[in-house]
Amino acid sequence: MKIALLVEWLRQKQNCRIWSEANPQVYVETPLHPEKLTVWFALWAGGIIGPYFFKNDEGHNVTVNGDRYRAMTTNFFIPELNSHDVQELWFQQDGATCHIARATIDLLKDNFSDRLISRFGPVNWPPRSCDLTPLDYFRWSYVRSLVYADKPKTLDHLEDNIRRVIADIRPQMLEKVIENWTSRLDYIRASRGSPMPEIIFKM
Repeated sequence: MKIALLVEWLRQKQNCRIWSEANPQVYVETPLHPEKLTVWFALWAGGIIGPYFFKNDEGHNVTVNGDRYRAMTTNFFIPELNSHDVQELWFQQDGATCHIARATIDLLKDNFSDRLISRFGPVNWPPRSCDLTPLDYFRWSYVRSLVYADKPKTLDHLEDNIRRVIADIRPQMLEKVIENWTSRLDYIRASRGSPMPEIIFKM
């Protein structure tokens, strides 16, 4: 099973405010919103593809849109995926706008046929189902906690942390993530959608 992870933070339009506390002839310029990284990676029980950092031609960080997501899929993800010996792969993604644009769904169908789990895809995944989506419960509970453990102060430091944490994830952990995912699905099917007991969230 292939699970795609997209982590995206949006930039705000205002970059800074100019203010002064004491002397109106002296001002201090501080960022209103800190710069962010937009990073994507995919995982399945046997490994990880990525991370992929969205940057423009000059190497500056950018947010993801439909064109950038499709370019990443075509130029990075699919070639990387083809270099792994993975057969009959299913691809799951969340409902971010860039993921579910018609051109994106068409591109993913070309590569995964009916093995696409996505809003507007052949297998229509319900929105706001973070408890049933490894990219949500694994990313936030494990990856994010380690990435921010030493409180990175720069984007380079943050990017280094992301690369290191992802590189350190062992196949045994990924197998456990996917086993946990299938047990969640089994419980939901058997209980006809009842809330899951807390024990199932422990990996």
